Amino acid sequence: MASTYRQRLRLEGLTLAAAGAAGSVLLLTTQPQARRSPWNTAGQLAAVAAGLGVLGPRSTDQALAGSRRIWLRRVGSGEPTPLWHVPAVVTSLTLSVSNPVGLQPGHRLLKPLLKRAGWDAGLRVTLGCALVGLYQALVIERRVGAHERRRRRTFYRRPGSRLGRGTELGWTRL
Repeated sequence: MASTYRQRLRLEGLTLAAAGAAGSVLLLTTQPQARRSPWNTAGQLAAVAAGLGVLGPRSTDQALAGSRRIWLRRVGSGEPTPLWHVPAVVTSLTLSVSNPVGLQPGHRLLKPLLKRAGWDAGLRVTLGCALVGLYQALVIERRVGAHERRRRRTFYRRPGSRLGRGTELGWTRL
């Protein structure tokens, strides 16, 4: 039987939070540059938190409202995110903004961006991932649970869910 949407929100969210926290600890203990610009880091994390507070409930409600009834025997796998993808995404995002190899492109528009790139930017990514993961596991999961209890439904992620296009959900009666 496929995992319910709530189970996957919790599991994937906690995995993202753990990967982000582990990456943050690693950066803070091994890269002095990660501690650069703490007020900038705090401000950007506050912006992420505000965005989550506004967009998280809205996008969750839209996904729940757009769900279709499915029959329990046709739930399928729900295409859950393989959990090993989560740390790989956190790592690749962190490295992409940190410029660890000191790239110096010749294009005049990229020079100012890479000049400021560093492990502090990577720390913002890892801390942001931890924040998003916790929000998903602790807030969005509960929002879906409240909706399930109120409507007497269980939600499942349907095939076709893609990043940027939203989560396609189906539901069954409890």
